[in-house]
Amino acid sequence: MSQLFCNMKARFFSYTMAAVCLAALSALMPSCKKYLEVQPISSFGPDYVFNSVVNARTAVLGAYASLGGDNGYGIRLSMYYPYDSDDMMGQGGTPYPDNERRDIAHYSLNSGNTQLAAPFNQLYQGVERANLCIYYIPKMDLYANGTANEQKELKRLHGEALTLRAQFYFELVRNWGDLPAQWQPSTFETDLFKPKMSRDSIYLHLLDDLKTAENLVPWRTEVAADERITQGAVRALRARIALFAGGYSLRQDRTLKRVANYKDFYQIAKDECAAVMARRDQHKLNATYQAVFKDVIDAHRIDPAGEVVFEVAMTGGSSSSGDSKLGYYNGPLYSTMSGTTTTNLGNAALTILPTYFYTFDSTDTRRDVTCAPYNNFSDGTKRGRALQSIVDGKFRRDWITNPVVLTSQAQYFGLNWPLIRFSDVLLMYAEADNELSNGPTTAAKNAFEEVRTRAYGNASLIGTTPTAYTDFFNALVKERQLEFGGEGIRKYDLIRWNLLAQRLTDAKAALTALSNRQGAYANLPANMYYKNSSADLVWLNSFYKPAPVTTAPAGYTSVAWAGTAVNTTILTYYAVGFTTGKSELLPIPQASLDANPLLKQDYGY
Repeated sequence: MSQLFCNMKARFFSYTMAAVCLAALSALMPSCKKYLEVQPISSFGPDYVFNSVVNARTAVLGAYASLGGDNGYGIRLSMYYPYDSDDMMGQGGTPYPDNERRDIAHYSLNSGNTQLAAPFNQLYQGVERANLCIYYIPKMDLYANGTANEQKELKRLHGEALTLRAQFYFELVRNWGDLPAQWQPSTFETDLFKPKMSRDSIYLHLLDDLKTAENLVPWRTEVAADERITQGAVRALRARIALFAGGYSLRQDRTLKRVANYKDFYQIAKDECAAVMARRDQHKLNATYQAVFKDVIDAHRIDPAGEVVFEVAMTGGSSSSGDSKLGYYNGPLYSTMSGTTTTNLGNAALTILPTYFYTFDSTDTRRDVTCAPYNNFSDGTKRGRALQSIVDGKFRRDWITNPVVLTSQAQYFGLNWPLIRFSDVLLMYAEADNELSNGPTTAAKNAFEEVRTRAYGNASLIGTTPTAYTDFFNALVKERQLEFGGEGIRKYDLIRWNLLAQRLTDAKAALTALSNRQGAYANLPANMYYKNSSADLVWLNSFYKPAPVTTAPAGYTSVAWAGTAVNTTILTYYAVGFTTGKSELLPIPQASLDANPLLKQDYGY
């Protein structure tokens, strides 16, 4: 992680943007004490903040800071809001209902849920911070009259601020739908009580902003390597937002619809992805799927291949406001034994659906990166978990290095959150091309096959790519599920395809069949056996056919595998409260409704 981002939060609050941003946000939120606890420590105005490149950069880093921490992608936006889906289940177990994360995961929440207000407010805080930068930076004398380097840096900062605002609004819209929006600092607004703006209008504004930003920010190799936004990130985000603008979303009549000119947005997505794909000197797939996570993200390194196109840089320092709980809240536990007492470090809160595990082909290398069917123990071994309790594995504590955190009792490990990877660019291109051409062109098939070939390690194993529109679309739906499990993408993909309700229903039926070992799951093993001294988990038998023995051979331990336990664990909680025409969006926090008389609750909440 770069030193630039490690210290960005501290430097931000040491400058006047703390006063400017918090004062503006206080004006926006009449009951400010409900929203803010941080007090400004400086009384300098924007004339001081935006009088040098250094200060302007600090202001933009302050906008970046609103991405991270517990109320950003450190946990809530990354690991609470994207579940339940057809790949993973959010926090199960008791207490349920809990008026917080379990209710969110299982679609049983209301406007008073304790996990809604802070992320909602932090995203709007990010918008306000970005608005200040977008307004003031182009007005700086140095923007037009500075040295070539000063002008270049200020234009980059301007483009970064536009991109950050787009990301903040995008996250707000995909979770809450139509919302109030403003495009200048609150101090210039004559009326701070705003009604909802159509998401379609918001998306159009964001797409225009990002088109501007493309010409302001450099490509990644044109600047020093760090986690700041570069041109590939701007274009990839523009493609993603375009697909959502052209996709289905829950409307105020409680039906999912898409705009009549949706193909115009698919064209934008295709063009932007093509522009990124044309620059393989900037972005390409990492050599192996595992390397993206174990050797880059979990190793706190900048991706040399540029596959991680856009990421949220965490500040580190075990900060709830700037760090992430990746590897603590999710992933395998670290366990110590004292007599009959086991002490666990970690939460292991996110569960891989057993049916998702079996969606992977046995030769697909992504399975054993995405799914971690074990816990780590203090004697140096790994011990198997039952099928119904497999956890996600991309951000596992036993892969985290630089420094190693396996035995750490901390909750924050400084892992960055990947927002967009190059494989997403390839698959977005393939999807847009298929939609526009009523079937995939050769270029779309090549993009699709590039992702699959990396996953299987050999082009001869990837099978035949469909050529008809519907067949190719269905293949893409599955491929995106396999590629992005545990990355907070799947639920939102299913919504924009108008597939979430059906896929949750299908998953429940498949889980029931697996529990009863019926149909495609009839021949799964009842038990799995793993070597007792296994530092890297060594399984005796196949996951895909009955075990040849019923008791553990010498040197092996058994763990219950396919069986009825799925009924009393996953199926008890999984998407239990989902209601079509409501649950595709979150309710607006009650405190925000109370603060703005023009802000109304919709969608059946």
